[in-house]
Amino acid sequence: MTTLFHTSLRWGAAALLAGSTLTSCNTAQTTESDATTTATTTDSMATAPTAPAPAGPVPVRPTGPAPAWATGIKPEMQAVIETLVSLGGKPIETLSAQEARQQPTPADAVMKLMQANNIPTPPVTADTMSRMVMPGVKVRIYTPKGATGTLPVVVYYHGGGWVIANLDTYDASVRGLVEKTGAIFVSVAYRQAPEHKYPTAHNDSFAAYQWVLKNAASFKGDPQNVAVVGESAGGNLAASVSMMARDKKVMLPKHQVLVYPIAGYDLNTPSYQQNAQAKPLNKPMMAWFFEKYLRGAADGKSPMISLVNANLKGMPATTIITASLDPLMSDGKMLADKLKAAGVATKYENFEGVTHEFFGMAAVVPQAAQAQDLAAGELKNALMK
Repeated sequence: MTTLFHTSLRWGAAALLAGSTLTSCNTAQTTESDATTTATTTDSMATAPTAPAPAGPVPVRPTGPAPAWATGIKPEMQAVIETLVSLGGKPIETLSAQEARQQPTPADAVMKLMQANNIPTPPVTADTMSRMVMPGVKVRIYTPKGATGTLPVVVYYHGGGWVIANLDTYDASVRGLVEKTGAIFVSVAYRQAPEHKYPTAHNDSFAAYQWVLKNAASFKGDPQNVAVVGESAGGNLAASVSMMARDKKVMLPKHQVLVYPIAGYDLNTPSYQQNAQAKPLNKPMMAWFFEKYLRGAADGKSPMISLVNANLKGMPATTIITASLDPLMSDGKMLADKLKAAGVATKYENFEGVTHEFFGMAAVVPQAAQAQDLAAGELKNALMK
């Protein structure tokens, strides 16, 4: 989720950062051919033969003081936020869903910083193809290049408050995790609000998980060796999928990684109060997302939304990652505590000085690389024993 977005830069960001760990929380809605496609590397630094060779990468640093809401922000994270603000997007909470999907994103900011600081394009390390799960629900399957044999599968759910963002928004983040784990990733395009209210995204997400279990062998995946990962609203969906699998006696994921998940309906937790005006996610935006997705306040009390109040016994082993400058930090910490109390093996780590969406910014934010390594390590431990 983010306050800013820019359609024309969407594919530029994806091409520049494919294979790295850059994401943002919203992008213009697009469609994708169901035919198999192979990603190619874009050399954004190509020059004419007579042009001088570009200088090497330089450190990414902010140009001004830390914002009032973010004392202690890491310099690289601050540089991303400064660049994001400079792109001139409008506050999401003042827009319609359609308008919100057209605002500049953190992905655009990171791309601009990479270009300005001579940070090279990472190689493309995964091939993709699309499959339809059911009308309105599509998945994009990422397979490591040159992979042979049967591989573990990770079902991935993107963020965006159940309203904005799509598969393209999180393409680079997924590619980074594919590279770090060597697993097949299946990224789910669930239907979104306000066109499709709660519980549509949740039901679509579970349908996609069941589809993977039934069809993994068709794309060289191991249907007995599956995990789930989600960021923000996607973290909420991933945990809900695990709960639905438990309750419906479907095979549980081997592990779940929840990155700053939406885990409650309380907008007055300590981190909501402390980070009410943070960027790229703030308290008014979260209220806007809830208003767009939920049919009413009663939905907010559902265990699929308020994970912190759900029955968590029997859930799969869990890794939760949060950011200190994020309204959702308390959600993640409370969920980790509740999971541990329910007897679920849980690893929790909060990263200081970074904001919501930091996880996908490993190209410029060191803490993102650390978080990606943590997630990938826990997935490999669960899936590759």
